[in-house]
Amino acid sequence: MAWSHAHVPDQSGRTALVTGASGGIGLETARVLADRGAHVLLACRSVGRGRAAAARIGGSTEVVRLDLASLDSVREAAARVRGRHGRLDLLVNNAGVMFPSYRRTEDGFEAHFGVNHLGHFALTGLLLDLMAPVPGSRVVTVASLMHRAGFGALDEETARSSTGRRSVTAYGRSKLANLLFARELQHRLAVAGAATSSLAAHPGLSPTGLWQGDPPRLLRPVAAAGLRWLAQPADRAALPSLRAATDPGVPGGAHLGPSKLFETGARPLRPAPAAPPGTWRRKIVCGSCRRG
Repeated sequence: MAWSHAHVPDQSGRTALVTGASGGIGLETARVLADRGAHVLLACRSVGRGRAAAARIGGSTEVVRLDLASLDSVREAAARVRGRHGRLDLLVNNAGVMFPSYRRTEDGFEAHFGVNHLGHFALTGLLLDLMAPVPGSRVVTVASLMHRAGFGALDEETARSSTGRRSVTAYGRSKLANLLFARELQHRLAVAGAATSSLAAHPGLSPTGLWQGDPPRLLRPVAAAGLRWLAQPADRAALPSLRAATDPGVPGGAHLGPSKLFETGARPLRPAPAAPPGTWRRKIVCGSCRRG
């Protein structure tokens, strides 16, 4: 039987934070968690859009301003969460950019790498002690099929490169970093004996706001065809994230993705390939994320 929204267990008494929750897959993830009784923190760059999303979702929600392109904003968001909540059960690192209009983050990082990986890396580190003692707590990092395009070293030079705004490789590299981070975090949590687990998920293909960037010209017809014939709505694309976050039968370290054609469909029944062979040993640096 295919896993669906109906399989999400009761989340009453749990607190969840979902990044990028003002639209698309993040909004659907937050909506289901709130519907199941969780208090959901909608971490959004735009407070106005976050409040509009909260009104649509209903239930118990709270908007937290978070701009992953600014490490100062990440620290401020984490401080607000820590000031208002003594524990955190779920952290869903969902937000991301693809082919953005800008080239660097506020801190000088290449935009894909800075937003998709380093911002979430810093946020997780700043909130992890709210989760580590909580039984059943989970960090879910949303990766992508495009992690297979993430060639090259994941190092300080890559992170601060001035190129890559319209590069498939740059986006893929950031998604590969997401995946490797999730795996290494699980390893370290297990060694420390923490109650928290780290998992990864990818949504397949969905026509969300992520595709509103400026892709390379040669990719546009391929993307248009894929979105037309293989894409699924955001509510179905959120299933892998929801299962990773809530299914007690899924172990830490798992990477969930759709099982249909080219892993673009909606049924998160089998783990997706973790990464190209040998890449899991790559070093991921955080640079100034180590501050504060």
